[in-house]
This record gives sequence, C-alpha cells and structure tokens, in this order.
Amino acid sequence: MTVKGTAALVGAFMLCVGATISFKSAPKAALRGAIIITSKVIFCVALGLGVLFFLNDNLLGLSSMVILAACSGANNSMYAGLMADYGNEYEQGAVAITTLIVGPPVTMLALGATGQSPINWSLLGAVLPIIVGILLGNFFPSMKKMLTSALPAIIVMTFFAMGSTMKFESLIMAGPAGILLGVICSVCGGFINYFVDRATGGSGVAGVAISSCAGANALTPAAMAEANPALYGGAVLATANAQVAAAVIVTAILTPLITGYVAEHFAKKDNAVEEAVEATA
Repeated sequence: MTVKGTAALVGAFMLCVGATISFKSAPKAALRGAIIITSKVIFCVALGLGVLFFLNDNLLGLSSMVILAACSGANNSMYAGLMADYGNEYEQGAVAITTLIVGPPVTMLALGATGQSPINWSLLGAVLPIIVGILLGNFFPSMKKMLTSALPAIIVMTFFAMGSTMKFESLIMAGPAGILLGVICSVCGGFINYFVDRATGGSGVAGVAISSCAGANALTPAAMAEANPALYGGAVLATANAQVAAAVIVTAILTPLITGYVAEHFAKKDNAVEEAVEATA
C-alpha cells in the first residue's frame, strides 16, 4: 500500500512546497537551485567520464554508468523536507529547479555524447505539481494557507512511504561497492556542493542537502539497458541495479545527518558573526 502510494504522496508534497514559493522569491530560488544542481551534475559527469576514460570504466567495482546513474539526480522530496527544517525561503524554493534533474536524462546525455546511448528527455510529470502549487499559492491566499499548513504532516507521510520502498537486502547484494557509491554521492559530492554553495552566497546547507540519490535513479540502469542491451544488459544490469539501490539507502541515511551537522555548525557560526557586527555597529 505505502509502496504504491509513494508517487502520489510525492506529487502532493511538491504541490504543497510550490504553494510556499512567492513570485517575488522565485528568481532567487531558481538561481540557488540552478547553482547547486549544476555543481552536482558537473561533479558526477566529471567523475563518471574520468572513470570511463582513465580507469578502464572501473572504480573499485563501480562503472561510469552506475556513478552517473546514482549521483546525477537527487532525492528532491528529502531535499525539500530538509530545507523545510534548515533552509530559508530561497533554498526551499530551489526544489523547483532541482526537480528538473531526475532519473535517466543526465546519464543518457553524458553517455550519449560518447556514443554509448541515445538521448531522451521527459520532465513534465516531475515539474507540473510544483508549478501548479506556485500558481495556487500566489493567486489564492486561502489555498496557500491550507497547503502550507499541510506541509509538515505530508513530509512525515512521504518519508514513511519512501522508507517502505527501501530494503537493506540491497546493501548486502551490492556489497562494498554499493556502499562506496552512496558515500561518493553524499560525502564527496556534498563536499564539492557545500563549497560551491558557500562561494556563491548560500549557506552551504542546500549544497549538502541536494547530495543524495533518488529512488527514481534506480530506474536508470534499466533505461540504459533498454537503450544499449549489448553494453548494459544481463549481468551488468543486475549489478548496476543493486549498486544504485544501495546508494539510495546509504544517502537516505548520510545526507540528513550531514545536512543537520552543517546547518547547526554554520548557523551558529554565522549568527555569532552577525551579532559581533551588530555589537560593533
């Protein structure tokens, strides 16, 4: 029941998140989203292509396709939930842009450029709920109030449903390589995204919060196998599925922990600086 209801809950969740975004804050939110997701994509594409061309497509058991599949997208529901707790309005609204990068597109584009996969793109289903939410929230104040007040409850339900789709058996099947993939996504990717976020005027919290692997990314190996069965089918597909599924679980554990630490540590530091400036003014 919870497994089948996850997609509907995520759609409702994005609708509520959209209602919290004002037209006034939309440009800054879009910019923050573009910065953190671009940083994430550049990191994973550089790493994936580096493994493909310089490491004979094998980084401790991880192929370029698996790295791209796991690290290119993000768990936007988890990001939005974390930003509801730790982020500001711009960081919360950034999910409207980060939602655009989900599932197979980045992997297909990157490997398609090397001639290993045809290129495909389908985004409307992911973007539509948050767009509708933005319109409802800005044009109908009563809808904004209702949807905003529903957000805390739907966050709990969505995370519960998402958790019910994850199996710890995937960690065993994937082995150390699957766990390493999750660490690369949350820790290595989070490290890069944090500094890019800070360097461009952000708090760094959004950068680490976006460093996760989405459940939708677990579908990427199958999409790649369909596009090129000779290269990505059979045993390669089975291994890739287990590794990406493991990365989804590992990042679901690591990313919230890292985000909470960064938010607490640097929020205190930034507040201390602001208080010092006010005291000397």
